[in-house]
Amino acid sequence: MNVIWITADTFRKDHLGCYGNESIRTPALDALAARSVRFDRHYAAAFPTMPARADFYTGRWTGCTMGWEPMPSDQKTLPQLLRRNFHTAAVVDTPFYMRNNMNYDVGFQSFIELPGQLGTSGYSGDIRDKWRVEADRFAPQTFIQSTEWLERHHTEDFFLYVDTWDPHEPWDAPDHYTELYWPGYDGERIDPPYAYWQDVEGMTEEQVRKAHACYCGEITMVDTWLGYFIRQLENMALMDKTAIIFTTDHGFYFGEHGGLFGKTFGYPKTKAVVAPRYQDEDEDWLWARSPLFEETIACPLLVYVPGVSPGVYSGLTSAVDIMPTVLDILDQDIPDVVEGESLLPGMKDTSLAGREFVISTQPFSKPGQITRQVDGRERKMTVGSSTTITTDQWSLLYSTEPGESWLFHLPSDPKQEKNVAAEHPEVAKELHQHLVSFMQEYNLAPELRDARMKMVL
Repeated sequence: MNVIWITADTFRKDHLGCYGNESIRTPALDALAARSVRFDRHYAAAFPTMPARADFYTGRWTGCTMGWEPMPSDQKTLPQLLRRNFHTAAVVDTPFYMRNNMNYDVGFQSFIELPGQLGTSGYSGDIRDKWRVEADRFAPQTFIQSTEWLERHHTEDFFLYVDTWDPHEPWDAPDHYTELYWPGYDGERIDPPYAYWQDVEGMTEEQVRKAHACYCGEITMVDTWLGYFIRQLENMALMDKTAIIFTTDHGFYFGEHGGLFGKTFGYPKTKAVVAPRYQDEDEDWLWARSPLFEETIACPLLVYVPGVSPGVYSGLTSAVDIMPTVLDILDQDIPDVVEGESLLPGMKDTSLAGREFVISTQPFSKPGQITRQVDGRERKMTVGSSTTITTDQWSLLYSTEPGESWLFHLPSDPKQEKNVAAEHPEVAKELHQHLVSFMQEYNLAPELRDARMKMVL
């Protein structure tokens, strides 16, 4: 058996046809879902980009012990555990794997990095200036390079990790994709401000909607090239001996919850009015509260395993569970240090119970702490990091600030529009106790844990 794990960054679950979206075109992923076990209650653990990948590679709750930082040299990662028995390979265009000695290529015998997602080619100018056709773009190139690697190695036993940063911003798919969602699209590119859009001078609700159309265009572009890749797997006769995993690290806000536009929020220290993040890269930023609603932490997860019947698993699962699932599929031992749980038993018997609760969190931090939260740049936290506790029925967006923990009943309020913490204080406290137990079990540092031991509604 082989495994191919595909991560598409910032891919909202509710934008997939197989999860009920009827307006965004995702035929390739919908076809994969029809052959897979679809996980309906799968959640991010550490948030966002590189903390999530630390969870992916270690199967551990790294938000308790790591921030946006290099992979520790003594940490055993999934490709390190597999490389003795499998050819471990990765094709990535997510730009932080090796930048600033991040060390996320460790354990891969073949590592192919496509440069340029942050705009610079590594030589001169912007690599986008050289684009002439759709296949020049990043997601197409990532899937093309993955196919070419398989052409050379598909007869071996392998683990292949494919990581495309699309549909992460900048949203620059060919215009014909955006026109599917914004007829007459004029080519305007809109950068998210990582703020409430109403606080950004000159930004309009129409621009937010247009940006969302550009994002949807990228969703469909990624789906198109993933479909090309899977067709090539079929042509190489790999589908009967290769498991395929598709997931993301997190989602994104496009004006929900009062106007959030981004995924982590802050403001320049010297400005009274929030300015778009990309216009002031040299500005001294402060991170404000960045609540983790369902749009950012409820993630798609499709797992195709030859011989396992397609179906739907409705129990709670976490990003830390994917790594041990890969080991289980490949019949490899799962080390005791792995904290996630294999999902393979639940795939074979979808009636099995899921987790009692899941924790989704920014790497734990405290007010005033200098952290790397989004892109590796150091910024100061004005409040403690955001954490969400999710159960079958409830979602608690916990805050250390008195009166700022928000409770939502998901079956009756799936869009999380009504905070019912005051009406159900006993439920809020019960979910908070899940967080307390979690922090104690996974040895969160006392200076971070102690500030979260109480909740004042």
